[in-house]
Amino acid sequence: MKITILGNNSAIPAHGRNPSAQIVEIKDHLLLLDCGEGTQMQLMKYGIKRSKIQHIFISHLHGDHYFGLIGLINSLGLLGRTDPLHIHCPEKLPKIIKLQLDACGSIMPFDLIFQTIKDEGENRLIVENGLYSVSCFPVDHRIPTHGFVITEKSSGRKIVPEACREYNIPQAFYNKLKLGEDYTRKDGLLVKNEWVTEVGKADKVYAYCADTKYTLSFLQVIKNADAIYHESTYLDAESDLANMRYHTTARQAAMLAEEAEVKMLLLGHYSSRYKNIEEFEVEAKAIFTNTRATYEGLSVEL
Repeated sequence: MKITILGNNSAIPAHGRNPSAQIVEIKDHLLLLDCGEGTQMQLMKYGIKRSKIQHIFISHLHGDHYFGLIGLINSLGLLGRTDPLHIHCPEKLPKIIKLQLDACGSIMPFDLIFQTIKDEGENRLIVENGLYSVSCFPVDHRIPTHGFVITEKSSGRKIVPEACREYNIPQAFYNKLKLGEDYTRKDGLLVKNEWVTEVGKADKVYAYCADTKYTLSFLQVIKNADAIYHESTYLDAESDLANMRYHTTARQAAMLAEEAEVKMLLLGHYSSRYKNIEEFEVEAKAIFTNTRATYEGLSVEL
């Protein structure tokens, strides 16, 4: 799993930083988390193929998280996309996009498949296939907002080819070995799974916590994640302002990361009042050491 930051500023583009957007890459699948203004330009800048995006997840309907969506959809149509595009989003967004497309008479050459998330808050699985799953969870913001947990599934136990050949196990049975099954040979010998396999890679879990005030309400959802992206709109000197505007400080994000026992904290969604972001990392690292203040173009592999 690889996360690439496309935009990490808050409401207004400033200081060379763009509004929220990031790509999660799993094998050959691309997932787009939020789509602020300028996202498609950022995709081109960092060499990410728009055509490979299968799913888009919109956390909420503040403009800095979705104003780039209609432009991206229109460009995909002009480029001749035919594969369906799945958009997971708040309940009002399909009507907004339909109105924009109808107003300019656009007819997309691909299916736009909207899967809405209820405003009152949902904590459920929204995507699942053989490679990964995605769940949503409510956070605490001024308007209905959800975060997302992306889990890259383990491929199971690791085959030891030499041991399999020694016990005459056919390759057609290897997938069952990966799932932990034993093998019974024709001569009746039961070959134990642990004789011919090793422990494989564990699931990789990434949580995108969206815009939220400091809260432990979703602590269990992100518990032990390999990495979380948590907003840090303000430094802790502005904690009263952060609370009033339903945002979080870098220190508070670090407190949550520590409490959730995650492995890595990624900071972002910086207020435009801050030109330099180094202080965010310093503030958070005083509580949670493995913190990175994200910058645009940063790629993190889990």
